[in-house]
Amino acid sequence: MDGHDSPPTPKGSLRKFLEQLSGAGKAIGVLTSGGDAQGMNAAVRAVVRMGIYVGAKVYFIYEGYQGMVDGGSNIVEADWESVSSILQVGGTIIGSARCQDFRSREGRLKAACNLVQLGITSLCVIGGDGSLTGAHIFRTEWSGLLEELARDGKISTEQVQKHGHLNVVGMVGSIDNDFCGTDMTIGTDSALHRIIEVVDAIMTTAQSHQRTFVLEVMGRHCGYLALVSALACGADWVFLPESPPEEGWQENMCVKLSENRARKKRLNIIIVAEGAIDTQNKPITSEQIKELVVTQLGYDTRVTILGHVQRGGTPSAFDRILASRMGVEAVVALLEATPETPACVVSLSGNQAVRLPLMECVQMTQEVQKAMDERRFKDAVQLRGRSFENNLNTYKRLAIKLPDSEIPNSNCNVGVVNVGAPAAGMNAAVRAAVRVGISEGHKMFAVYDGFEGFAKGQIKEIGWGDVGGWTGQGGSILGTKRTLPGKYLEDIAAQIRTHSINALLIIGGFEAYLGLLELLAAREKHEEFCVPMVMVPATVSNNVPGSDFSIGADTALNTITDTCDRIKQSASGTKRRVFIIETMGGFCGYLANMGGLAAGADAAYIFEEPFDIRDLQSNVEHLTEKMKTSIQRGLVLRNENCSENYTTDFIYQLYSEEGKGVFDCRKNVLGHMQQGGAPSPFDRNFGTKISARAMQWISSKLRESAGKGKKFLSDDSVCVLGISKRKLLFQPVAELKKETDFEHRIPKEQWWLKLRPLMKILAKYKVSFEVSDASQLEPVQPRGPEEPAAI
Repeated sequence: MDGHDSPPTPKGSLRKFLEQLSGAGKAIGVLTSGGDAQGMNAAVRAVVRMGIYVGAKVYFIYEGYQGMVDGGSNIVEADWESVSSILQVGGTIIGSARCQDFRSREGRLKAACNLVQLGITSLCVIGGDGSLTGAHIFRTEWSGLLEELARDGKISTEQVQKHGHLNVVGMVGSIDNDFCGTDMTIGTDSALHRIIEVVDAIMTTAQSHQRTFVLEVMGRHCGYLALVSALACGADWVFLPESPPEEGWQENMCVKLSENRARKKRLNIIIVAEGAIDTQNKPITSEQIKELVVTQLGYDTRVTILGHVQRGGTPSAFDRILASRMGVEAVVALLEATPETPACVVSLSGNQAVRLPLMECVQMTQEVQKAMDERRFKDAVQLRGRSFENNLNTYKRLAIKLPDSEIPNSNCNVGVVNVGAPAAGMNAAVRAAVRVGISEGHKMFAVYDGFEGFAKGQIKEIGWGDVGGWTGQGGSILGTKRTLPGKYLEDIAAQIRTHSINALLIIGGFEAYLGLLELLAAREKHEEFCVPMVMVPATVSNNVPGSDFSIGADTALNTITDTCDRIKQSASGTKRRVFIIETMGGFCGYLANMGGLAAGADAAYIFEEPFDIRDLQSNVEHLTEKMKTSIQRGLVLRNENCSENYTTDFIYQLYSEEGKGVFDCRKNVLGHMQQGGAPSPFDRNFGTKISARAMQWISSKLRESAGKGKKFLSDDSVCVLGISKRKLLFQPVAELKKETDFEHRIPKEQWWLKLRPLMKILAKYKVSFEVSDASQLEPVQPRGPEEPAAI
């Protein structure tokens, strides 16, 4: 990839380029410690490859801190190929152990001695808060340890001077997501995948027998997995350590379960975190809950304890991308560190990589435990962060229907419609909208089959129970069409009059965005369209202006990643084979680019980064070189519309011809499997939360005008709700017009393009790489007035 891979940097831009960062003469040690988590291998791979890329030496430290203390064959230099084919493997290939020795000063002396002998003065630690605290202690003691080693004659005084400082960067690998300061820890998303797979499977059998299932998930001190899986499967009740049920919960829960049965629901799901407690800090066990349901209600009840299944399996696409980004960022942080730099953690805020002071995060994490021990549960929930709090509030609103007498009637009717191609997670969004709408006192109307159905009057009132069990369903239950409203404006206006619809929620992709623009333009002619309208982005292509993510893209990405894993494995026997895989996305290269990052592709061709025959030639040469190593297979992704003439067939034929005698080629078009399937936990959760938020916006708009009968004429009453960097934002469609490339149906600026160099570096191309937006440490969680976009 020669001249044109990254846009020139604007003059006066303070961003550092990697050229100035050299790792020459540096030695980095990488270890995984504490409980394992899926995605740790992706992090190890990124650290090793990025380290080698900048000219540093990278050492594997096997078996966590134990290997550091034992030394010898436990500390081994890694090369490029030692991390090949580990991206899709769960757990950690360098092993992890709980280490008693390292807790003593003797142990740490041995460890320091082993590191100094190899000149390792930069440590990258992947683990939970215990492992990171250990690293911090080690760093503060370092110079003292070296002096003691020199006095005992174990190392020379030159070594003490040369290696006088230890720099530490941490990454949090933990399935519990129990670390403050980071939105998602490595492994959490994969653990949710395991839980949701099990819940989906259990739901079908529970449905058959009208059973109640009590599911116990991991999380000794943190209820994140329990909470999010309850949100993602619409569980009837959830038990968390941070938010114990109020006194008398036994009664309340049984009433709730029997009400649900009375609403024709054939099954009940109760989710319990293993660390669940009551307000007196006494444990609440799954067996206790089962006994209660059986004795009080006489329901056929079963307990399923998920246990270590949650730690196993292959990492999800989200975890692979997260870990790869964090790994590269960790190496950059180590290269930039000075003796004064405090130990830091690289973590995720919204979708941005940030660095935070390690000890502040650890202290905050310990504060949560302290708050729980002292029964200050409100504080515990708040300390967990705003996203945890939002999840909890959303869950309560969607799970428990207040009696009609307690819901104030707003006398407003709100329509919900799906537009465009189906995307996994649309149904979760509809369910959330309907239930939040009902809880705010509106009448909710479902519009079937997009704008076309709207015009034909396919509109029905939809109730709380009608959307039960929708979160796990793929596709679009309401039905969706790509038709734009332009040619049906008269009819749609008439339907809005007939059903006196006061607001509209549109869930869909680029067509929904275009449709919204058409409805806005039609306000002059038809006053019916002078109502609040908001769009929630849902499309596998992730090409909606105004949002960094759209519902359905994560599910499609996982489909692509799983398929690439299988395809790569099929080559493990035949050797020397290159696969060319075509992904969807229209002109938007998101799926090809991120799929390439998650599957470890050698190249990804996308429309946003023009390429010519020289680039194709250099990719073929790159693969030819690769075939000489022990990694004898290649993977190339191509976005369906990346080039009019360099079609998938053309690239396949070119590679076949140029690779003659070196490698053979196969091609695969993934097609519509990317739109189908059960939604991933991310899409269920994202769809639920963003749609609930959209409904609250509609309610506040309607409250403003209540009783005044005023028309909504301003542009800010027609919005797209999206995630932008770290915030949830409502942006008027009229303002988004200038940010849109209408011909190619993509936003003019796309955040993920800055991850392109990442994929190329990890595939061994020379590129210039822009370091994270802020290489400074940030304070932990400054609480601004804006809404955090943690998902």
